[in-house]
Amino acid sequence: QLQLVESGGGLVQPGGSLRLSCTASGFTFANYAMKWFRQAPGKEREGVSCISRHGSTNYVGSVKGRFTISRDNAKNTVYLQVNSLAPEDTAVYYCAAEYSSNYYCTVGDDDINYWGKGTLVTVSS
Repeated sequence: QLQLVESGGGLVQPGGSLRLSCTASGFTFANYAMKWFRQAPGKEREGVSCISRHGSTNYVGSVKGRFTISRDNAKNTVYLQVNSLAPEDTAVYYCAAEYSSNYYCTVGDDDINYWGKGTLVTVSS
């Protein structure tokens, strides 16, 4: 069964950290660029980070230096380490898969093949 399942969200205080995970099944994970998006209450979804099948990474400016994306092809899992969290990082975080052989990736959502259902991150004191 094809699916992306996110986990690791929760309530965290400002300045705190979380590690989000997304485990894939039903497709050849290693052939896909993997991406993280988020949608804050009342706002449009935005791309946060991506990692290509070759391991090249990219980030939206607001999270550079705070978030780190990584992947483990043996576990069919992509991670997003989120540090120095602020209230404006509160959102539902979604992972997504895009079939691509490109060395680089972008945080756009034009060519997404599969979406997860999301995990909620709430940053509040």
